[in-house]
Amino acid sequence: MTSWIGRTAAEIAAAVREKRATPREVVAEHLARIERLDGRVGAFRTVRAEAALAEADEVGARADLAELPLAGVPVAVKDNLAVRGESKRVGSAATPDTPSAEDHVTVARLRAAGAVVVGLTNVPELCVFGTTEGVHGTARNPWDTSRTAGGSSGGSAAAVAAGLVPIALGNDGMGSLRIPAANCGLVTIKPGHGVVPAGVSDGDWFGMSENGPLATTVEDARLMLGILADTEFGRPPESGMRKVAVSLRSPIAGIAITAPYRTAARDAAEVLMKAGHQVRRADPAYPMSLSFTSLTHWTAGTSEDAQGLDRTLLTRRTRVHAAIGRRFVKGVGTGRGREELRRRLEPFFEEYDVLLTPALARRSPASAPWHERGWLRNVLANTTYSPMTPPWNLTGWPAMSVPFGTLPSGAPTAVQLVGRPGSEALLLETAQELEMRHPWQRTAPLD
Repeated sequence: MTSWIGRTAAEIAAAVREKRATPREVVAEHLARIERLDGRVGAFRTVRAEAALAEADEVGARADLAELPLAGVPVAVKDNLAVRGESKRVGSAATPDTPSAEDHVTVARLRAAGAVVVGLTNVPELCVFGTTEGVHGTARNPWDTSRTAGGSSGGSAAAVAAGLVPIALGNDGMGSLRIPAANCGLVTIKPGHGVVPAGVSDGDWFGMSENGPLATTVEDARLMLGILADTEFGRPPESGMRKVAVSLRSPIAGIAITAPYRTAARDAAEVLMKAGHQVRRADPAYPMSLSFTSLTHWTAGTSEDAQGLDRTLLTRRTRVHAAIGRRFVKGVGTGRGREELRRRLEPFFEEYDVLLTPALARRSPASAPWHERGWLRNVLANTTYSPMTPPWNLTGWPAMSVPFGTLPSGAPTAVQLVGRPGSEALLLETAQELEMRHPWQRTAPLD
């Protein structure tokens, strides 16, 4: 019997459309793998085994099966997006255990394309931090289960990296797609503002949060992004020679980038140079105030999300984060800080098509009960390992994480690609070149 574990979403959908596989057999095989391995990984908060098999049968009976771009593809959904009939707990004991009446629009689009939702994945409480653990479970990096998968889309990333599903849905407010993707060796893209429907939380962290795909190949990331955005991201018209800036500097002052991540960026730059692109070392003009701007927006977003929740049921780190953010909500809501950052960085992207950076500053923290630790300890751990991502949520511009290289432990390293508004197709094309010329191992060797 043909195994569909480890196959890409594009391969699975083609097989189902061509009647070489049924949605039920594909979903059943992935459910069996979840049952066997997720105890070690901790990707899922809840698994919809019976419902997913029934929905797989419904997909198999659809009259338009031969036209579905994700026909029979199992997908995991981050537990801050509504899935019809399932509760949305957002990693917290303070949220109601009430089934959602309707799918979030992104979930509905995936289902319309033929995907089958097999479960909802673990997140840190209110999706605040870059490590995923809490009252509903702990998501570990399948490449090194002693380390966190990252956050806040940690469960979704762990599910894909472990081969429990070929693709997953997550979102990114300060790096929450790119951080776990970089840890777990996946491709992701945080689209620019307005490309994919958001509706992640109350106000989407002041417009910084974006929904996006987690995948093992650029092809699958492009396919899923197109479905989420209801548009196509084919080869861009300007897909010839590009000007690429390489920066090894942390946007947050005082944070050092460790050798494996500097090496990953340098080696990726060399690959693009050999591909015929004009590559130069250049740093964006990050302001010294960026760390404060990031902190105010990060905490203010949490303050808004905590409104209406029983604060006695929130963990201490979340309560402190939200309390600090309350004093910044009004100022953040004006949008002035974000607009000033855009104006400062726009000239850089008038000169360069793509910015290439390390995706992280260092490997992820240990998998530990971070939710039981103090606020300052959490903030320092998050900031020192993932300072590269927040500027691009503040600007609202597209950014990717692409696997490239390995740590001494054998776990993946990664690079970040950033572009100006509307450059999603260009970033995907650049990532495709990196994948073609420097392919990566797509799933962790858990078996």
